[in-house]
Amino acid sequence: MAKDKKLVEAITSMEEDFAQWYTDVVKKAELIDYSSVRGCMILRPNGYAIWENIQKELDRRFKETGVENVYMPMFIPESLLQKEKDHVEGFAPEVAWVTHGGLEPLQERLCVRPTSETLFCDLYANIVQSYRDLPKLYNQWCSVVRWEKTTRPFLRSMEFLWQEGHTAHATAEEAEERTVQMLNVYADFCEQVLAIPMIKGRKTDKEKFAGAHATYTIEALMHDGKALQSGTSHNFGDGFAQAFGIQYTDKENKLSYVHQTSWGMSTRIIGAVIMVHGDDSGLVLPPRIAPVQVMVIPIAQHKEGVLEKAREVAAKLTADFRVKVDDSDKSPGWKFSEQEMRGIPVRIELGPKDIEANQAVIVRRDTREKIVVSLDEIETELAKVLDTMQAEMLERARTHRDNHTYTAANYDEFKDIVANKPGFVKAMWCGDLECEMKIKEDTTATSRCMPFEQEEISGTCVCCGKPAKTMVYWGKAY
Repeated sequence: MAKDKKLVEAITSMEEDFAQWYTDVVKKAELIDYSSVRGCMILRPNGYAIWENIQKELDRRFKETGVENVYMPMFIPESLLQKEKDHVEGFAPEVAWVTHGGLEPLQERLCVRPTSETLFCDLYANIVQSYRDLPKLYNQWCSVVRWEKTTRPFLRSMEFLWQEGHTAHATAEEAEERTVQMLNVYADFCEQVLAIPMIKGRKTDKEKFAGAHATYTIEALMHDGKALQSGTSHNFGDGFAQAFGIQYTDKENKLSYVHQTSWGMSTRIIGAVIMVHGDDSGLVLPPRIAPVQVMVIPIAQHKEGVLEKAREVAAKLTADFRVKVDDSDKSPGWKFSEQEMRGIPVRIELGPKDIEANQAVIVRRDTREKIVVSLDEIETELAKVLDTMQAEMLERARTHRDNHTYTAANYDEFKDIVANKPGFVKAMWCGDLECEMKIKEDTTATSRCMPFEQEEISGTCVCCGKPAKTMVYWGKAY
């Protein structure tokens, strides 16, 4: 039995050191490995399979809104990047440059894409001429490179996988509608599939995307009380269109600039799944995103008929669930620890006595509850268990977030909460950059968003005492 515990003992306790716990989990669950390139991670099969499921589910949702997939080059000429001043200034510190082609110096440097606004703008300038060409609803799945100083698996790496949607519209109203629509797609996906509740709102001007008219965000709260920006949707207005000359002839035969949006979600969302649901035994994956939903573990598999029955049960379940059989020669205790480490939502234990009684034991990963079910009804009962687990994981995450969301009416109260109670802090703000900067300087908390669902906590700014304009969620963040 001591041997079986070694797998779990390799994980630092969350309460002892949350950052180390996180690193232990992503390594021990074999989600990633470190590469020979600083700040770049290798996505191993267990990690990439989660991303594949995210990609599949998001892609379906995008296409239901009329979005089409394209693929753009990974290199951007420097002259193209320079066309939108705010945009290039915002990304300048993170850009990687290609200066040589083979042994020859390039006449113009090429940027390795940190994001693809400029490439899409260049395309739209060529293919949009008339109102009949609009809207353009494009998305690409790709990797991007940002030269980060400090990296952490999934949360911040020099190269990461993501999707970036880029749309062009005839009117400002259509662009705003699409911007909010895609934010809602993200929020619904996170709740329904990842079991992570989100706060939806608008970023302050200080925190918005470089070159955007407005940035909207979904913000999640991790187990340690830090916030994680989990997806963003940007309304560009016609700023990029003017910089790149993207015009169309409208119904009155007049030239107008298009209005654009951009929206993205990356592999960082896997970090959110780990930090919202994980425990000291490793990952806890919501059933709808888990690459393997069910692990069938034969008990005393050396005995006649046990392994055959386990495979038979697995085959019966494969039509409706993602199932594997652990038929390795490891002990059952080790198999249980491995299944828990990898976050597989349920395991089915099946031994000689179970077979004799025509039953199996379903064990939930999140609560470790054991449910004895008849083999004749195992498909129906398993579906109920997985649905219940998915719903309860969301509810637990919501309860944790709500229990760690505080309200501050004055600055002393605000500073005390940030220092002593990790979580979101709701407080009023006057809208001045000076107050936003002072709060960050004094507490290291940043504005997370101005939520769509506003509350009036008081009539004055929590920092300066001047009349307040909006309620803001504040917090320390990854």
